[in-house]
Parts: sequence; structure tokens; C-alpha cells
Amino acid sequence: MHFPPLALPCVLLASITDAVSTFSPARPPALPLAVKSPYLSTWLSAGRNGGNGGYLAGEWPTFWEGQVAGWAGLVRVDGQVYTWMGLPGSTTVNQTTYEYTSTKSIFSMHVGNMVEMNITFLSPITPNDLRRQSLVFSYLDVSVTSLDGQSHNVQVYADISAEWVSGDRSAIAQWDYGVTDNGVAYHKIHRQTPLSFSEHRDQAEWGDWYWATDSGASFTYQAGADVDVRGAFAKNGTLSNTNDANYRAISDKWPVFGLSHDLGSIISSTSVLFSIGLTQTEAIQYTGRSDTLTPVLSLWTSYFNSALEALDFFHHDYQISYIFSSGLDDQIAKDSIAAAGQDYLTITSLSVRQAFAATQLCGSPESPYLFMKEISSNGNMNTVDVIFPAHPVFLYTNPELLQLLLQPHLEIQESGHYPNSYAMHDIGAHYPNATGHPDGNDEPMPLEECGNMVIMALAYALKANNTEYLARHYTMLRQWTNYLVEDAIYPANQISTDDFAGPLANQTNLALKGIIGIEAMSVIARMTGNSNDSRSLTNYAHEYIERWTTLGIAHNATQPHMTLSYGSDDSHGLLYNLYADRELGLNLVPQSVYDMQSDFYPTIQQQFGVPLDTRHRYTKGDWELFTAAVASTSTRDMFIRLLAEWINRTPTNHALTDLYDTVTGDYPQITFVARPVMGGAFALLLLSEGL
Repeated sequence: MHFPPLALPCVLLASITDAVSTFSPARPPALPLAVKSPYLSTWLSAGRNGGNGGYLAGEWPTFWEGQVAGWAGLVRVDGQVYTWMGLPGSTTVNQTTYEYTSTKSIFSMHVGNMVEMNITFLSPITPNDLRRQSLVFSYLDVSVTSLDGQSHNVQVYADISAEWVSGDRSAIAQWDYGVTDNGVAYHKIHRQTPLSFSEHRDQAEWGDWYWATDSGASFTYQAGADVDVRGAFAKNGTLSNTNDANYRAISDKWPVFGLSHDLGSIISSTSVLFSIGLTQTEAIQYTGRSDTLTPVLSLWTSYFNSALEALDFFHHDYQISYIFSSGLDDQIAKDSIAAAGQDYLTITSLSVRQAFAATQLCGSPESPYLFMKEISSNGNMNTVDVIFPAHPVFLYTNPELLQLLLQPHLEIQESGHYPNSYAMHDIGAHYPNATGHPDGNDEPMPLEECGNMVIMALAYALKANNTEYLARHYTMLRQWTNYLVEDAIYPANQISTDDFAGPLANQTNLALKGIIGIEAMSVIARMTGNSNDSRSLTNYAHEYIERWTTLGIAHNATQPHMTLSYGSDDSHGLLYNLYADRELGLNLVPQSVYDMQSDFYPTIQQQFGVPLDTRHRYTKGDWELFTAAVASTSTRDMFIRLLAEWINRTPTNHALTDLYDTVTGDYPQITFVARPVMGGAFALLLLSEGL
């Protein structure tokens, strides 16, 4: 087994099963640790299928895709060594509690009856401060205090392995050690031969990783083989202040990068702060308005002259970042509980980091972009039907973020670099290369994406009070609406956002999206002074919705409901596209449809939710939450309760999946994990706020 146990005399391996921890507000399938970007996304598996139940000690943290991201923590108390993170092999601490908020994961641990450790992983989210949000860094704060009222001699250690720098374990890693002018000690680790704009097992193959802490008289460091570095700390409580320069493959004697603090004799709380992050000067390749694929700078480079300057700022910014992030935590908690209670907060607070961590800020302050990776499903960039389910969290936190996600689509298509008349599916087949689709051969979801783009454009403009945005892009929005007018009432045989379920003609839910999109464009036309378009389009929308309510209803069913496809009375599906009617305040769809669906969903509920449609037993958590947001109070609470129960009981063991079996709670044949679509958890909060 890699990372073998420490060769220590008289040290027994404690069974983590002896520890009993509480989990608040839930024990999710994977616990977020450092979760900030598509490449800084580290989790602790907790589910029964491969996890250890949510204990930080006794399980290696992993990258979202599943491979180990070596991260170890040791503590020495009165000469005895204990593990508090990872699986390096010493006696484990006793974890007593775990709590997560929207930005933090907080563990409490007892080291025997001697000291208590409080360990906080903070991945800051500052939606209204793009300078801070652009930094791909995360904090680890370790606080130690006496448990028995006696003084204890304590040393704290943590390391990362070279596994962070590449998904290819045979790749050669290179590293260095230094101290910034403001006293931040750091290990810098990278792939010896960077492969720009490329991935291996979804990890970045370029950029510099920094693992840092405060320097000082009680601080020591060491880089080298895992057993050597950890063994030195275990034996001495200090490290050798040496940097093994034998650069080698990641899997060759597993190089690790240790940082250690001797806290001395302590009684009251004493803290040690670590920072981890990735710097890529050029983060994305993008065509945009041109025909040339051009590197785009990370946005942080506009604010900092160097990576070390960015690291130095971030590390010393902990108190301010903590305050800002706590403010977001508190606001989400307050709003979620007021909207639908504690179960709802269980879901929203688990979704925030995951949604934001699929994005990367690039460009300049004058022309910023927010690029998004379609994590785990196929790696597309800024996929429209992934942005759409995710968009509530961005509108809730800062509507400008949604505009930054949509901007690349508009630039490419308004520049004539996409030949089809309908909206493009994504801006590049695989992150981080936004090559566009000049051949028009992107995944064809014409009705889906046209509806999504028009709806989101209006949602942004209403939330941001930005009518000029609509006027600027009116021609393209109108072009997409022409497609909706032609195809919405009788959708051709095609896929929707639920492409994994297969194509289908006359999809009731897809038709609804198109019809709502037409009415949304009527509002856009009215807001921008195009009164003739407004009148014409609203006439289409009202005519279509009247026909739709007849075409889509199951007339011969025991319990009336809207069908999966026209004329199929024994079919049904989540009518999640109804949400946009409420979100935009259109009042296009008759209230009777809302009431009918609210009455119907409880009749088809399973143990962990309501199936997506009659073709399969699985469901989508994001669409359940869209559906819940416009349902009656009792049906809304049913959806939320079942999803919260699933989070607590699912055997899945990766970052929050949006696709799961409603009967077993497990993955279906398709595995989606860590996807930004769970930003849809904020659908109800967005309605509570209003646009």
C-alpha cells in the first residue's frame, strides 16, 4: 500500500471505528476540504461505498475524481504521536464532531484526554469581491487547547504529497522551498515538464502548487520521502530544514512536503494556519471574437505582480476572508431556514462550494470572464444546460457572475463563429480549451439551449436592473427566439438537458421551456422598446400555452398530471421547467397546472425522492429542487425532506451527486459527482428574494 505506516516502536494503530463523531447538519457522502476551483477540489469520502464514515483521520483525502490527494496531519503531545488527518499510520485521534457551513468544514478531535484540536478547512467565497474570489487558494487552521486543564507539550505537523501536481503518477515532480518577504514559508511544487492547458484524470498538468504556513523560530520544514519526513517529525517533533532535491516520479518514494510548528507547553488555545493553492498565470485558451485560440490570464494576475505576492496576500488575509465567508454562511443559513427550514439548509450549505469550485475567473477587471467546467459528466466548458440549473446560486450571490458565464457564448456567436441559427451547447468540448464549435458540431440541444439562454438573459437583467444588456444582445436573443417559435409547441425528436435519458419527440417539459422562452423574449422586447415584437411574441406564447395544457395533460390517468411526452398518459416526469415562469414573474402558465403537479408528485415518491421520469428509477437533485420551489408547501417540504434524508443515508462516497437512485440511494449506471448543477439548490431562495 502506498504511504506505508510510520516505523515507530510501541505505537499501535487505533481503529477509527472506536471513535464516535456527530455530524451537523448531516453526514454528506463526501466532506468538502479544500474546494475552490476545478483543480483545487479535495474531499474526504464518507459514504459506505469506500469511505470511512466521515473521519478525517484514517482516510486519505481525494481529488473529486477519486484519486488520492496525499494530505497528512500529525500531532505530538507529550512525546506521543497521533494522526489527525490522512492515513500515515500512527494512532488516530478521536473525532468528536464534524460541522459544515457554506464555506467551512470544521472538525473537533480529542487527543486522549489531554488536548482538544479544532480543525477548520475554509475555502473562501467572496462573490462581490472578484480579487479575492480569483485566488485559487484554501485555508487549513489547526487550533489546540488543553482538555484536562494541565499544560501539555505540543507539536503540530501537516504535509501534502506530490500527488497534487499531476494525475499521472509517473510524471516527474519538482519542488523548492522559500520564505516570502512577509514571513510566509512555502513549498512550491510543480510538474517538471508542464503540459499547458492539459489534464490527466481531470487534474491540471501545469501550474505551481503552494503549501504554506508562517515561518518563525518554532517552525521547521522538510521535503523528501514520506516515511523520512513523517518519521523525522514522529521521532523528534521537528523537521530537518532540508529540501531533498532528488526530483523524481510522484510514485517514486512518494515525495511529501512537511511543515511543522512546535507550540511548546500549552494550556489555552493556540493556532497554526496553513494555506494551499494553485497558481496558473494562463488558465484558459479561448477563441472569443477571433478565429485564433488565445491564452487567457487568470484574473488574479491583474491584482498581484507575482504568484508569491498572491500567496503572501492570501495567507495574511485569513481573518478578513473568515469574516467575509462567515457573513455568507450566516446569510445563507438565515435565508434557507426562513424559506423552508433546517433540511433545506442541509442542502443549500453543502452545494455552495461545489458550485463555485467548478468555475475560474479569468481576463482583466475591465473584461472578466467566468469559465465553468462541466465536472465529471464530460468536461465541456460553459455548457448552457449546466449553467441553467446552476444559475440560481449565482443570481442569489451576485448576478454579475451569471453575466460573466454567459458572455463567452455571446461573444462567439455574435462574432459569427458558430454556423447554426440556434444557441450553441458549450464553448469548448473539454475544459480548459474554449475552442468553440465553428463547424457547428456541438451536442445538438437546440430547443433546450435557446430557451435557457433567453430565460437566463432576462433573469440576469431583471436581477441586475440592466436593460442595456438586453438591448446590446437583442439581435442574437431574437434569433434564438425564432427557433423557439418554430419548434416549441411540437418539439422534434431531440435530447434535452437530460441527454443521458435519451432523445424523445414532443417532450412536454421541453416544450414548456420553449414557450416560456418566447414569453421571456416578449418581455425583453417590451423592456427594450421593441413593441411590435413584444406583441407578436406574447401572442405566440399564450396561444402555445393554451394548446400545451391540452396536449400535455394525461386525460385518462387516475391522478391528473402532465405527461413526459404528448399523448402518453401512462408517462410522467418532473416538470422542472415550470420554475422559469415563477422566476421571471411571467404568470403565463395557469395556476391549475401548478396545483395539479403539486397533488401528483406525492403519489409517485420513492424512499429518497421522486423519479426524474417514467423511463428510469433515478432522479436529479437539482431538478427536484427546481420543482420543489414552485410546488405547494407540503409538496415542497416532501422534496426537501427526502433529499436531505438521502444526503444523510446515501451509500455514495464522492462529492454530492445530482443523479441518484430514488430507491437504493446509490449511483445509477451513470455517475455524476461534484457538478455545479447543485447550485440549483438556491432556486427557492431566488424566488424568496425575487428578481
